[in-house]
Amino acid sequence: MKYTSQENKLIEKIKAAIPDVTPGVTARAYYMGRLVCDISVGQTYPYYDLASMTKIIFTQQAMMEAFDQGRWQLNTKVKDVLPDFKHDDILITELLTHTSGLEWWLPFYQSIDLDKNWEKKRPWIFQQINNSKINKTGKSVYSDLGFILLGFILEKLSDKNLHEVWLGIKERYYPTTTLGFHLENKTDLPLNQFAPTEDCTWRKKILRGQVHDENTYSFGGIATHSGLFGSIEDVSAFGLNVRSQLQGIARYSVRQKTAQLFAQRAVPSEIGDWALGYMMPSIENPSCGPHFSVLSIGHTGFTGTSFWYDPRNDLLVLILSNRVHYGRDNKGFIALRPKIHTWIFETLKRTV
Repeated sequence: MKYTSQENKLIEKIKAAIPDVTPGVTARAYYMGRLVCDISVGQTYPYYDLASMTKIIFTQQAMMEAFDQGRWQLNTKVKDVLPDFKHDDILITELLTHTSGLEWWLPFYQSIDLDKNWEKKRPWIFQQINNSKINKTGKSVYSDLGFILLGFILEKLSDKNLHEVWLGIKERYYPTTTLGFHLENKTDLPLNQFAPTEDCTWRKKILRGQVHDENTYSFGGIATHSGLFGSIEDVSAFGLNVRSQLQGIARYSVRQKTAQLFAQRAVPSEIGDWALGYMMPSIENPSCGPHFSVLSIGHTGFTGTSFWYDPRNDLLVLILSNRVHYGRDNKGFIALRPKIHTWIFETLKRTV
């Protein structure tokens, strides 16, 4: 691929930074909707485990669409949709802002019946969440359990199973992409097309084409907190979709005012840095670097993926990597990610 001189300078910076941090990085940036940076550095692959980007590519978009259609409101409680839910006072919005008090994580994979079909496991999963502890701290505490619970809400609101809900979102929002779950942890694509993630001590192999998150794997490869795989083209389609929703410039399945509502800060900064499902820049060490405005929305993925969009500067940056290939305790990418955003921003500032 032929790169511009500015892209080559960026590549050299990333190349010098990735040893022992991640095998490779692929990144794109769009300024005012126009592709201005498209690079791959190190060992990269067509497809990546998107990890928690699933929360915004699928779950947040589906919840926003359901809200736009009037199927729930900002004051709707979880129990209003799921009558069997034990905790009376948790709002759906608290799941989206990680303020529900639900535990951040539980090792479902250690107890679930792995031999059951993915759909038959879901009642058991719901009961585990239903029986879990609630501890409201007055702060946002990032919770996979909250987003897993949103999957049951989506099923009830749509009267469809989770995979059907996803297929509807994909058809309406990302029809030309290869975004998808690997149902029952299987894929028809060659495994060498997927970035290898961790050498998993539980599954006793280097993961490739199988979701890194143990709970999602144990659920049958599909969940509302993790599980999607995709390419840089796929996540770009998602990011440009979000941009179009916010600007009201294209035909999409939600109204502009709904998209803007969900992209606004939903809790005070002293509680957390959240819109309704999207991350917002933290005051200290934001993952999008220091130049993105306070209006920016984004999300990261544990495997080394991220999306950030700054509506004030109309700048979209998408990054895919497989940093967990060097082990999940490798923290180097946490420092590298904001640098990549800064390098892209400063490069653009000099050229536009």
